[in-house]
Amino acid sequence: MVLVIAEHNAGQVHRSTWEAIAAAQALDQPVTVVLAGQGVGPIAATLAEAQVAQVLMVEHEALANYTADGYVAALADVVATTAPALVLAAHTYQARDFMPKLATRCGRGLVSDCVAIRREGSGLRFTRPVFQARLQADVDAAGPAPHFATLQAGAVRADAVQKGSAPVVAHAATLEAAAVRQRPEAPFQESKQAVDLTAAERIVSVGRGIKGPEHLDLVKQLAEALGAELAASRPICDNGWLPMDRQIGSSGQTVAPKLYLALGISGAIQHVVGMKGARTIVAVNKDPEAPIFELADYGIAGDLFEIVPALIAELKK
Repeated sequence: MVLVIAEHNAGQVHRSTWEAIAAAQALDQPVTVVLAGQGVGPIAATLAEAQVAQVLMVEHEALANYTADGYVAALADVVATTAPALVLAAHTYQARDFMPKLATRCGRGLVSDCVAIRREGSGLRFTRPVFQARLQADVDAAGPAPHFATLQAGAVRADAVQKGSAPVVAHAATLEAAAVRQRPEAPFQESKQAVDLTAAERIVSVGRGIKGPEHLDLVKQLAEALGAELAASRPICDNGWLPMDRQIGSSGQTVAPKLYLALGISGAIQHVVGMKGARTIVAVNKDPEAPIFELADYGIAGDLFEIVPALIAELKK
């Protein structure tokens, strides 16, 4: 059985949780989703729309606001009770906070930031990026189950979740208030201006081919015409042409939109690992040998300063 730890905020299921559920379903094992908090019945009902064995709802006043102490104390009991083969969570800021501690509490290791999980014989094999995503390593977890892992955002499409109707089961939390030594604070955010590109359905991303910041307005017009978010490769953000929260790649955000339009982006691996999960990739580059074309569903070998205005004109018709 695979135990997926759900994350929620402001009454909504985190998008990456759906990705983790989809990854768990692909392993052809029963899936149980666990949800911790207080007054989370409506969220549990939403999760129950996935094709899983059950949704365990762990409610306690000490879980009303997230703390690593509270989550670890409550979830360690769930792990011991359900005896899963795998405990899986999305690789979010919150999971990075509590998952290492939870795995240690259970006497196990953690394989973090996985881009793929698959069955290998009688066990599981995890694939994760190494050396700043220049390479990928296959990892076999040693020792007995349960194994613990986190899934990189965008590694699996959220819309790949199989729908169903699951029972919601209350799980009594064996948690004492004294076990929570931390004081809850507001959820971590990069900055007040930060944009969450992982939630975007369409993204227009620009690279070195834009030549200079004076040409960004053209790309912004295309993004507005498509109803898309604007993003960039690392050189654009390093030069200060766009803020760092717009960067896609191994040192930026990892996304999986329905449409990813790459303009003047060569396709270096550091960028590709951040967007290869997109459903449809369209690339525009004047170099017909650019690596991005190997990944693209549709490619245009041409000058973006000629192609982008034509696209805008067509979209405005």
